[in-house]
Amino acid sequence: MTASHPSTIPVIVAGALGKMGSEVIKAVHGSKDCELVGAIDTTPGTEGTQVGNLLGNEEIDIPITSDFEGCLCAISQSVRNLGPDKGSVLVDFTHPSVVYEHTRAAIAYGVHPVIGTTGLFPEQISELQDFAMKASISGAIIPNFSIGMVLLQQAAAAASRFYEHAELTELHHNLKADAPSGTCIKTAELMEDLGKQFNSLQVEEQESLVGSRGGVRPSGLRIHSIRLPGLVAHQEVLFGATGETYLLRHDTIDRSAYMPGVLLTIRKVRQLKMLIYGLERII
Repeated sequence: MTASHPSTIPVIVAGALGKMGSEVIKAVHGSKDCELVGAIDTTPGTEGTQVGNLLGNEEIDIPITSDFEGCLCAISQSVRNLGPDKGSVLVDFTHPSVVYEHTRAAIAYGVHPVIGTTGLFPEQISELQDFAMKASISGAIIPNFSIGMVLLQQAAAAASRFYEHAELTELHHNLKADAPSGTCIKTAELMEDLGKQFNSLQVEEQESLVGSRGGVRPSGLRIHSIRLPGLVAHQEVLFGATGETYLLRHDTIDRSAYMPGVLLTIRKVRQLKMLIYGLERII
């Protein structure tokens, strides 16, 4: 942990040694207007080790800490006199089991949360938004930082006006803990904004293997989740009508694709008026 220069954005990364967290560390270090001031990770045997040594960049001289709240408290105190819109930013890529507590703790310490960890339930997001409003701390919960994914979601929402039948498939690596992905849920929510029902039954369906038709949302949209090694993050939205199908697909080939969206959110989050949900709210 270290103090930030007044002209840069102080950034803490939670899940610093994970696949996404390590990419964020490199992106923040390589930017001109952001400064890494804290690196949080619970990997055994890494406490106090310079994160740069673990990621192959000795220029990054921030020690790993497993003390989440201690790090937030120290950084919050170090920037408390910098003035309005000069607070620190937490970028969290950890685990669904702790993301709610992490977000709430960041707000409590006056640190702007940028949450990339998925797995929050709608009622939890609502509770966090209320808490952030009361604390006057802005933040962002972003299921997917890819600009291309935002474009797919907008296209899917537009197409939903014209199609009555649609199913969604999301494909991720087999180390992803939650299913369906937050990105796929967000896509479905945008498609449901019109308030219409999808996929009216044409026959009485029977599953010989339970779950083979995917999960069904109240709107009738079906979501299928695939987990395999070799995948990164992929999503399809397939619309069907008489005589045609319409397929939207986005493929993330490398996690570096998310970094422009992460940096954009870091740069804008302190000027927001609330805790927002979705990258489309700020681009």
